[in-house]
Amino acid sequence: MKNYKFGYARVSTEEQVLDRQIDMLSEYGVNQIYSEKMTGTKRNRPELEKMLDRLSEGDTVVIESLSRLGRSTKDLIELMELFNKKKVNLVSLKENIDTTTATGKLLFTLISAISQFERDCIADRTREGLSAARARGRKGGRPPISSELIDKAKRLYDTKEYTMSEIEELTGVKRATLY
Repeated sequence: MKNYKFGYARVSTEEQVLDRQIDMLSEYGVNQIYSEKMTGTKRNRPELEKMLDRLSEGDTVVIESLSRLGRSTKDLIELMELFNKKKVNLVSLKENIDTTTATGKLLFTLISAISQFERDCIADRTREGLSAARARGRKGGRPPISSELIDKAKRLYDTKEYTMSEIEELTGVKRATLY
């Protein structure tokens, strides 16, 4: 079905009730509602994942408020980027955001631009921090592994008597290093 409207409702605990959100989504005219009772900070939300899998170009996701979709700005931005990539619209009833309108698209674009700016600032700070650490003689990355341990791991591997997990356990040499 083209231009399907999916509703998503979420509360944080089992004791909370979804009725108000479901009523609002039904009144808006969604075709199907996905709902769950779990904290928004959880990365794996099964009902949200099911809805995301069903989305196709032209569909609309309707939520009571942005806080129901995600608890952090990062999560919301990632979801909005996914919607943009899939060419899916978002409607948030509480915040009056509707990406099917010019104003909603503008807001969506502004949020995306701010998120890109935030990612760029984080990358800049990371590079500056690494540079400052190097200037003080510190190196990043894993500590080097002695050539003796690597040779031992190679010998164990060549015997074909040990699994990679056993070699890792016996020598401390990770499989990626051995390969």
